[in-house]
Amino acid sequence: MEGAMGCGVVHVVSQRMVRPSTSPPTVKGNGCHGPKAEEEDSEVIHLTPWDIRLISVDYIQKGILLPKPPSSVGGDDNDLVNALQSSFARALRLFYPFAGRLASEERGDDGTVSVFLRCTGEGAEFVHAVAPEVAVADIVSSLYTPPVVWEFFPLSLVLGADAAIEGLPVLAVKVTVLADGVFIGMTLNHSVGDGTAFWHFFNTWSEINRAAAGVGSSADLQDDLSTPPPVFERWFLETCPVPIPMPFRKLEHIVRRFERTAVKECFFTFPAASVKKLKARANDEMAAGGATAATISSLQAVLAHFWRAVCRARRLTPEQSTFYSVVVGCRGRVNGIPLGYLGNALVFGKAEATAGEIEEKGLGWTAWLLNRAVASFDEATMRESLERWVRRPDFTYMDNLSSAGTALVTGSSPRFDVFGNDFGWGKPLAVRSGSGNKADGKATVFEGPERGGSISLEVCIAPDALERLVADQEFMDAVTTPPAA
Repeated sequence: MEGAMGCGVVHVVSQRMVRPSTSPPTVKGNGCHGPKAEEEDSEVIHLTPWDIRLISVDYIQKGILLPKPPSSVGGDDNDLVNALQSSFARALRLFYPFAGRLASEERGDDGTVSVFLRCTGEGAEFVHAVAPEVAVADIVSSLYTPPVVWEFFPLSLVLGADAAIEGLPVLAVKVTVLADGVFIGMTLNHSVGDGTAFWHFFNTWSEINRAAAGVGSSADLQDDLSTPPPVFERWFLETCPVPIPMPFRKLEHIVRRFERTAVKECFFTFPAASVKKLKARANDEMAAGGATAATISSLQAVLAHFWRAVCRARRLTPEQSTFYSVVVGCRGRVNGIPLGYLGNALVFGKAEATAGEIEEKGLGWTAWLLNRAVASFDEATMRESLERWVRRPDFTYMDNLSSAGTALVTGSSPRFDVFGNDFGWGKPLAVRSGSGNKADGKATVFEGPERGGSISLEVCIAPDALERLVADQEFMDAVTTPPAA
């Protein structure tokens, strides 16, 4: 169904702003104590260097494909959407700052600007859409991701800074009813939270809706939820000024929109058996070479397999330098950052080599490069870099991470609970992401649908290179081919 796979088949039924269902109780130390009637009196959450450096990238866009609920659960489409909106409002009660707005303050006297999250309670965007010509099989039966998936997300191609400049919501969802399924796409401003925060909210929302549908306990208050309570108080270095004055007269001066070159996407799933085999091979190669200090993880083995294949698919010359940027989470690595921390808590690790080295030295050595990039994290060094950032702020730009088609960057984590997001009528059938931050070389990692050790990679690279990647037998031997529609 080629026509349904193009653009223009998703039709918006309604669009509204959803406020938290009730004002949340004051939570000591969360940095936000409920709404005020006037914006100038509302509480604020000041943003950290980790938050602000990501204000220059697109919103996070991830979503899940669910089966169509039976009439006993969802009623008609309007009943379903109204129920989801109600549980969304209750989730917002617990994650109240997500209903706020980013704001900036320009100081003409010293030529600086600061940005912060104001807890105004204005609401998050909730969109109801329909795509009756699109079926579940159209999305999951091919390695290639159809362009229509990008239409399942609100606030597309919006930078984080745009929210403060234009008064946009920091959180939005779009519920699209398909021919035989439902897609729930969520969009979160990256300067407000990272992937951990994103899925924390998603998991909470689905649990609340599942309880309302009569599956499980009455999960409405935090005490009834399996997810940890959200913590909104931001983590700052003791020497960091709050708010942080940045040496720009206007927030707009930070913005740099990257050139969005033509890319195509594929969704590759590595079953648990393939992951285990790649991990064993990588560690065996390292042991044969005399290395015993590092143990290659499952994810590092999969990403090394991918990196080597992409070098071949891009036809990089042996002397061509290539690097891989991987996200290193700081929860559990930095004292003072609790499990439920809702801000950004991540840094980038970087592995670099020539394409010739990656090809000649094998899977184990390539995985070891990635292992070293993660292991190089050091809290003292991280603190020094944050101190430097305050003096000389720099920002994350996708074109730098892509590096003109010679580099790779992977975000997200297979540890995020994607397939536990049962809204009350069955677990997700698939996970996909939107157009946000889709540059040549972007790969997003998810837990595999079979869980238990499987890993999925959503790969976005230049069309000709992607075609060669799909034809690469060595790479594809480790991938599960989806069943035909």
